[in-house]
Amino acid sequence: MVKINEVAAAAGVSISTVSYALSGKRPISPATRRRIEEAVRTLGYSPNAGARMLAGSRTQIFALTEPLRRDTHAPTHMAFVLATAVAARRSDYDILLLTDEDAKAGMSRVAANGLVDAILVLDVAPDDERVVLARAISTPTIFIGVPDDSDGLVCVDLDFAAAAALAVDRLADAGHTSLGLVGQPDVSYAKSNFPPRVRSAFEATAERRGLQAAFGTTGTKRTSRTATRRTVSQLLDAGATAFVLHCTEEAHAVVLAELAERGLNVPGDVSVVSVGASFDTGALATPVDSIPLVPEASCDLAVSLAIRSLGDDRPEPGLRLIPPTYESHGSVASVHRAPEPGPATDSDIHREEAVH
Repeated sequence: MVKINEVAAAAGVSISTVSYALSGKRPISPATRRRIEEAVRTLGYSPNAGARMLAGSRTQIFALTEPLRRDTHAPTHMAFVLATAVAARRSDYDILLLTDEDAKAGMSRVAANGLVDAILVLDVAPDDERVVLARAISTPTIFIGVPDDSDGLVCVDLDFAAAAALAVDRLADAGHTSLGLVGQPDVSYAKSNFPPRVRSAFEATAERRGLQAAFGTTGTKRTSRTATRRTVSQLLDAGATAFVLHCTEEAHAVVLAELAERGLNVPGDVSVVSVGASFDTGALATPVDSIPLVPEASCDLAVSLAIRSLGDDRPEPGLRLIPPTYESHGSVASVHRAPEPGPATDSDIHREEAVH
């Protein structure tokens, strides 16, 4: 690897002059600059990113740490990777994607070498090991997701608790008294930060509204057709007349197919609302009302906060939760309950006597 002293020797200048020419910190004569640029091209020299940072310039690169594991749901995660890359590119930044399953190692490496201006954290676990590292390094770090211990961190996410509450309230307002939640695979409730928040808010809101609530997952490790069908059966047996779906696109399709095979119409027999989907639920075989997770909303905000963290207007630590929105596709119907019997009136008595 070519070093800066070799460039200086080839150009016939000092090392500091080369550094000034590359960083732009001090004016250099045109003739000297041309010699340095020619030496850089000839030798194939690439200045160290850390040195550029020390010189006061930026690398124009953000690291995006997104560990890819066997149980990673690629479509959802790649939607966030793409949204982050697009948002960064709009601000003249490139993305260095860190996919090592040992997420802490890659993040530590780029921070130590000064390779990036800031780090964006995806696939946030409840007890994420990157939390401690983020507090220890000087590289600005933005979490797209909320770990259990978020003290002192800058975190961006959809307000999943509010989204789940909104779904339950919509169904309760439509007259449903027994709801079922079709959740993520089992592993998500240990390794992801948002599924437990959806489940907790679903159950708490149902209790507040005086509703019956049941819950089931879609598999042990990954989405399973068999496990999803079993969950649908169990929720129907428990009396559910409305489903909240917080699961993959594949699981949505299985739920809708299972209901159709049982002769149940959506929304005539069963109402359905999707929470946190990053895909278009209106394009499903049966369009489903949605409270969506929009990758662009979270990623645009995260990139904006990362850029702010490099200037004087550094964002204060804390949560930036994006309010949920409701998209109707006609999958919720009102339930008309029979009125409670009241005390008999005189006219009721007269009618009863007339019958006899």
